[in-house]
Amino acid sequence: MRQHLLMIEDDARLAAMVAEYLGNNGYSVQTASDGQAGLAALALRPEGPLHDLVVLDLMLPDMDGLEVCRRIRALPSAAASTPVLMLTAKGDPMDRIIGLEMGADDYLPKPFEPRELLARIRAVLRRSSEPTAQSSQVMRFGSLAIDRDARTVSVADAPCELTSYQFDLLVALAERAGRVLSRDQIMEAVRGRELEAFDRSIDVHMGRIRAAIEHNPKEPKRILTVRGVGYVFARQQD
Repeated sequence: MRQHLLMIEDDARLAAMVAEYLGNNGYSVQTASDGQAGLAALALRPEGPLHDLVVLDLMLPDMDGLEVCRRIRALPSAAASTPVLMLTAKGDPMDRIIGLEMGADDYLPKPFEPRELLARIRAVLRRSSEPTAQSSQVMRFGSLAIDRDARTVSVADAPCELTSYQFDLLVALAERAGRVLSRDQIMEAVRGRELEAFDRSIDVHMGRIRAAIEHNPKEPKRILTVRGVGYVFARQQD
């Protein structure tokens, strides 16, 4: 079954080239030339996502990709959890960090090789669709519940919004509760493409996870930083 992608890109020539390339590799691609058109396409099916992944350009004529990503995550439907791969012509690492903070699952600077885009799309889709094989049981840590089969997280029965990659990072830490893991070990534990050993991107994801699951993200009790080493998921219950 062909997976459906939405590409929000105002460069019509690039969008057509990418759509043709991805189409030749088994994907169905819809294109939108600005943020409003892209958001409208995502909102067409309130009962569930129409698209399996969004390829989102950072520079758009009506609003920037960061705002589009923020609005996607705020959609009142299942489309809010659609994986987002962000594209940008900017080389500033801060753009990558901000994109991740806004909820993007991956980030690819322009110009890019179509084969790398294809590889990253496959990795993001694999992370978002594959169930965790180790166990079907829900992991519980006090009020925190992590359902590996349903790929959901809740605190005191209130759902937490995480991207597919952030969910996998949280599971990797929770399954190794009490063990201090370096950033490299965390990335190795998560199946799929590593984030190019870009340590700061892991830190950004950890910050978003903390914002979702900690009572006070500024004084975390569940995910602790070990200076000079990495992170540890605390065993204690709350």
